[in-house]
Amino acid sequence: MTRIIIILLFLSNISIGQTLDRTKENFDLEIDYQSENVLEKYKSFDYDFSNVWSVTENQNIYGIIGDEHQRISIKLISIFRISNGPFLYNVYGKSKVNDNICEFYGNIVIKEIREVNELHFGVDDEYANKGIKTQGILIADYEFYENKSQKQSGIFKGKLYSKWYLNSKNQIEYDNIEFISDGYINIAFVGIWKSNNSGKEKICNWADYRVPIANRDFDIGAGEFSVSEKYWNKGWMDIALKNKSPNLAIKPSEKTEKQNEWWE
Repeated sequence: MTRIIIILLFLSNISIGQTLDRTKENFDLEIDYQSENVLEKYKSFDYDFSNVWSVTENQNIYGIIGDEHQRISIKLISIFRISNGPFLYNVYGKSKVNDNICEFYGNIVIKEIREVNELHFGVDDEYANKGIKTQGILIADYEFYENKSQKQSGIFKGKLYSKWYLNSKNQIEYDNIEFISDGYINIAFVGIWKSNNSGKEKICNWADYRVPIANRDFDIGAGEFSVSEKYWNKGWMDIALKNKSPNLAIKPSEKTEKQNEWWE
């Protein structure tokens, strides 16, 4: 029995070693943030976090679904705060895997707000004179329900991590102060997708600028997101194009006509 336990622990450590968890690196609650949950401090409707989750252009939001890291695109189209629930936000959006597009409705519920131990002002203290009052992170639960009448629909469920700051006008802003730093990530959704038909669950993680949790051999970029060739056929070919494939096997399109976005 002891031998079996040792083998299982060994295999578990290998599995953990093969996964890169950027949420631990970029949302370090033990080091960067105060221990107190100040959720009630932001109960007033003067503090609205809804804009924070829709700042980044969709082309810079990257997500995976399943162990093979199939690409999934998520677009949050409408987010608004519920009047009788200060930490509850209704969400409408769409998801896309390959050519399959589903609309979804759901909610985000903020569970925890922690403020930073020390304010950060970016390179050369660029934001030092911007009147920033405080900075922090929020942790929320999310559940998004895809339309059951649509093909390959399911439920998204998990945790959301968001960095923000309070400006001089007491408005909540998206914290992009450290944007130019290597490996920058924000608005990280970490969880699962559960099929409406089979009930099967798959990992499903997405975030701004990087995938929050993925195989170590998936994102090979240092300063910015770059997918290894192993995964190109899982919907990531355009990222190879974006990063100018070293072997020049992929050439930019000469088309200049503007086309509708996939969620329109």
